[in-house]
Amino acid sequence: MFVLKKIISQLFSPAPLCLEILLVGLFFLWFTRKQRTGRIIASAGVFIFLVMCYSAGPNILLRQLENKYPPLCLSGTFDTAVGSDISSVKWIVVLGGGHISDPNIPITSQISESTLVRLIEGIRLYKKIPGSKLILSEGKVFDVVAGSETMAEVAKAIGINQEDLILESESIDTADEAQIIKPMVGDGKFILVTSAVHMPRSVALFERLGMHPIPAPTDYLVIESQSASPGDFFPSSAGMKRVEVALHEYIGLIWAKLRGQI
Repeated sequence: MFVLKKIISQLFSPAPLCLEILLVGLFFLWFTRKQRTGRIIASAGVFIFLVMCYSAGPNILLRQLENKYPPLCLSGTFDTAVGSDISSVKWIVVLGGGHISDPNIPITSQISESTLVRLIEGIRLYKKIPGSKLILSEGKVFDVVAGSETMAEVAKAIGINQEDLILESESIDTADEAQIIKPMVGDGKFILVTSAVHMPRSVALFERLGMHPIPAPTDYLVIESQSASPGDFFPSSAGMKRVEVALHEYIGLIWAKLRGQI
């Protein structure tokens, strides 16, 4: 089921989707007499490609997800974002966002950019809450080494004590992470760190199990610049990447609802 979900999400990713539409259009143009149909389909593929390559459209999709929960800005032992005392919070759960174990490169390059940002945010919060522990969560998925183990090596490399790291290394997706982490954190509140776009689905999955996460979104993709640059007026791979991330999350939400997980 997990592999099927990954295959479906890849088929609807921006680059494969545009290529699929263009191939259908070319098929009609080259192998049938329906030239007008072929031109319409091929033109639609090019139009969708252009829309995806600019930031305006993708940003609309992303804002709906990223703005659901505010950043967790701590002042002393208080969360200024929601006004609740979190001095008693013991656990900071950091969800992994991908890794590739390669002993030939530095450990910091073996985790994805998303995972690195999440880990740094988790460490920032850990340093502000005395006595807290970091739960690093990510299984092996398609790698021989668990993502949590790679994250732990990065954390230790920048000075975090081994005794303050708890690893969750068995999960294959976010739903799995929620089920495995539940007995670790118990019934109390805990801080949940993941990418802002991934936070709505994560919170829903954890809360469905009766858990009490305090959202700490990070790794924002929609960042408002204070000035324009020439690159804003040209198509780029950044826009395509934003669409890919947004579609992945929306498909994930739909999948979770169909399976009764949220």
